[in-house]
Amino acid sequence: MAATPDSVAAEPPADCELCPRLVQYRRENQAAEPTWFNGAAPSFGDEEARLLVVGLAPGRGGANRTGRPFTGDWAGDLLYPTLEKYGFSTGTFQQDAQDDLKLVDAIITNAVRCVPPQNKPIGAEMNNCRPFLTARIAALPKLKVLIALGRVAHENTLKALGYKQSAFKFAHGAEHAIEGPQGPLTLINSYHCSRYNTNTGRLTEAMFHDVFAAARARLA
Repeated sequence: MAATPDSVAAEPPADCELCPRLVQYRRENQAAEPTWFNGAAPSFGDEEARLLVVGLAPGRGGANRTGRPFTGDWAGDLLYPTLEKYGFSTGTFQQDAQDDLKLVDAIITNAVRCVPPQNKPIGAEMNNCRPFLTARIAALPKLKVLIALGRVAHENTLKALGYKQSAFKFAHGAEHAIEGPQGPLTLINSYHCSRYNTNTGRLTEAMFHDVFAAARARLA
């Protein structure tokens, strides 16, 4: 499996400069919305977590605004109540992140930490950011289950652990036995909880709940 260089931290600096296109977009957002977070969004949750949820990238008006993954856009309206339903959070979720929400036995991160134009990171940006995902995974000593939200998050998670992206096929609800630095892990796939997927019926609330129920069962 992929080794993590000691020099790579689990969290990039907020003003990370690895990707020129993302840096330029950040500066444009800083000029347009100076009160927003406008930086590499840090992971959020429990450093002793057994569950890691991996998304793709911050939304412009979501984590790029609030500084917390899946906070400020539609996806969080489905993700955070689901985490609460299955016992992975306490407190009350609010879209501005000004709340007392805490994750329990769970942590959320993104494959790409800076908001990309049109919500679409390119290959070089995913490659540049992947060492942070590898380090984030390695820094969770009790990790047992990962949930990848969408095919791109699934592929980046596999690559972060040293697998070819073709090693395991993405399918909603699929479970894959993989190896991490902690030992055996389970990677569970879900369609991304985006407004597009929920509005088109590709992902229903029940389908999303099934994924987290499977994660909870694995941890039990």
